[in-house]
This record gives sequence, structure tokens and C-alpha cells, in this order.
Amino acid sequence: MHGTSLEEKQQQFNAFFTIEHAIRVNVKAVAAGFSLPDADDLGEHMPYAFRVASEATSMDAQTLRTLRNMGEHGEELASFLNAQSRKIDLLMSLVLQQQDDPSQAYESVKFGGGGIIVKCDEPFELEQIIELKLFLKEEASAIFCFGEVIGCEQVGEHYHVSLIYNCIREEDQDLLVRASLHLQTAQLRKRAKQQKND
Repeated sequence: MHGTSLEEKQQQFNAFFTIEHAIRVNVKAVAAGFSLPDADDLGEHMPYAFRVASEATSMDAQTLRTLRNMGEHGEELASFLNAQSRKIDLLMSLVLQQQDDPSQAYESVKFGGGGIIVKCDEPFELEQIIELKLFLKEEASAIFCFGEVIGCEQVGEHYHVSLIYNCIREEDQDLLVRASLHLQTAQLRKRAKQQKND
């Protein structure tokens, strides 16, 4: 991210679909002089519960890929294991929810695969590095990453702080993209149902 202009960072934020939706977010400014890790080394900075959840998810993905190559019987087994995996995801979600620090808790205004806008009581400085924990209740998941402040706008009594993800694992970014699209689909279905009932 060094050497990238604020305008380029804004373009990176806008390159991904974002959805207006409130998710719980922990926002923690990092100390001055903090050296941002590479995405490959992000695991070393993650709280233990996030690392365990991440390993469980990657194990599931590898197992299911193997089963899909087994043909018809593999599909039945994959379906069963998907259900078991969902149970584990729900339990891991419960564990990850305990990582939610009320003293650092905020809500998002919008989020997507490129960044998030968080409603805060105090302004943040541009280019400030932030440790983020995003709690995706609908996906029974949570994400740990680092972001950078690219905008701070006062809206009423609050500030809308825009952050890009500048250190996030690829699979977590994919999860955010999927989550935003799932939520959009749910919103569109709800709107269509309401119009049908009117």
C-alpha cells in the first residue's frame, strides 16, 4: 500500500460491490510505527480462535474437493459432510463471537470485498492503520484483518470512517464478497415479496 495515492485506494475500495448493512466490527488503532505484515504472515497476528476457525474452514474445503471427484457416492457423502461442516461453523461462530470486545465495538454502514464504512463516535486520521474484526452473523463467521482509513466524514452526530482492507487473506476477502452478494439476494427477494403483497 506504500506509494499508493488516496485516490487509488478509493478506486480499490470502489472496485468491489458494497452493500448497506450493519455488521458488528471491532476497530482498534495500531501503535505508531507498526509494521504491516504480509498476507501470508497475517496468521501470526490473529487471535488463536480466528486461526483455529481458519484451519477448520480450509480443511473442509480440501476434503469436499476430494469427495467431488469420487462421483455419485462422493456427492452423497459430500452432502452429509456439508451438514456436519455447517454444525462446526455454527460452533466456531459461537467461539468467535466471544472475541468481540465491547470497548472496540462499532457497526458498519456498508461493507464489501474491498473495504468497509464504520459508524464511529470519534474521527479517525487518514492513512491510520486499524486492526479489524468483522463478525458476519449471517455467514456464521468472523474475519480478522488490517485496514487503512481512506475517508472520514461527519454525518449527524457520528463519523462514517471508510477503510480499505490492506492486509487480508484471500479466502476472507472471498467470504466478504459472497456475504455481500448473499445479503443483496436476500434484500431483493424481500423487496419482491413486499411488492407482490402490496
